Amino acid sequence: MKRIFLLLTLLSGFVFSACQAQDGVKSEVTLEKLYDGLKNPWGMVWLFDGRLLVTDRSGEIFVFKNDKFTGEKLVGVPAVVAKGQGGLMDIKLHPDYKKNGWIYITFSKPVGDLATTAVVRFKLKGNQVIEKQDIFEAKPAIKADFHFGSRLVFDKDKYLFVGVGERGTQPKVQLLDNGHGKVHRIFDDGKVPTDNPFVGQEGAHGSIWTYGHRNPQGMVYDAATNRIWSVEHGPKGGDELNLIEKGKNYGWPKTSYGINYDGTVLTPNKELEGIENPKHYWVPSIGPCGMTIVTSNKYPGWKGNLLVGALAFSHLNRITLDGTTYKSEDRMFQGKGRFRYVAESPDGYIYALTEGATGTLYKLIPAK
Repeated sequence: MKRIFLLLTLLSGFVFSACQAQDGVKSEVTLEKLYDGLKNPWGMVWLFDGRLLVTDRSGEIFVFKNDKFTGEKLVGVPAVVAKGQGGLMDIKLHPDYKKNGWIYITFSKPVGDLATTAVVRFKLKGNQVIEKQDIFEAKPAIKADFHFGSRLVFDKDKYLFVGVGERGTQPKVQLLDNGHGKVHRIFDDGKVPTDNPFVGQEGAHGSIWTYGHRNPQGMVYDAATNRIWSVEHGPKGGDELNLIEKGKNYGWPKTSYGINYDGTVLTPNKELEGIENPKHYWVPSIGPCGMTIVTSNKYPGWKGNLLVGALAFSHLNRITLDGTTYKSEDRMFQGKGRFRYVAESPDGYIYALTEGATGTLYKLIPAK
């Protein structure tokens, strides 16, 4: 009977997670499939008129309302280099969106026959993109079609933080004369704050907030503690959960808990003086991508937890913290797809995006 019930559950498009997590909190949540016609979904954001916008790496932005695809997409989205790991990525509203209407996206921007991670802001008139403004580019543009990053967060002071991958440049990540493998901090219009840690340093890009990152694909701001958390892909092993703090060096490629993909030693150093160690690392890699922090009361025992998508092991990872210390994790919905992004809606429900044969939008329904 148990096998029959499990089969019927899978066929219906729902999965029930009722495992006992390391923190003792039982994860009794239903994964409800809302739409599976996406390609390679990457980010999502809710507008105040009830619409949900979902970005797709192909360069499209899908429009949902009332948990259903409207059949519409935004018109006038900037051209992207949808090649390799490049394309349209994150999307975020300005903290004062109700007043100013600004929406921000990250994407791999074509620069001649090269590409770079860039940020554009725009407004909407219906489904039409208007008033586009280029506000950030990670320089220089290069040929590589991988490790673009990239996520966006605003903090309480309305500074914009942009995570950028290292694009395979490796040693240059430790140099401040380029924008790759960095988290950048800018004003909402792209200007550089004068109190950034490397402003005025000869040859340094003033927008750099932290450096030594490999490929940060998840970032979230915790308003309750005024902290920014990030997850990034390591090589073979060595994925990291990091607390992002002003001016710090996160080590890549001088330090790593991973190895080269061919099994050879990347670096003998897991830790070094002057390097900020991850708060947690994963060996083998889980492929962490996209994250949010639970502020809702709809999921008993989850408030304050980090939710992180996992590509390599196809699950949604619920991380419990004690202040800034990693405590435990609960690997939920294993085998349901490569979880690319997870976010909390304005009404407190958790939504998740997976990629694979088809890109899927899910809603997490808490047990009654």
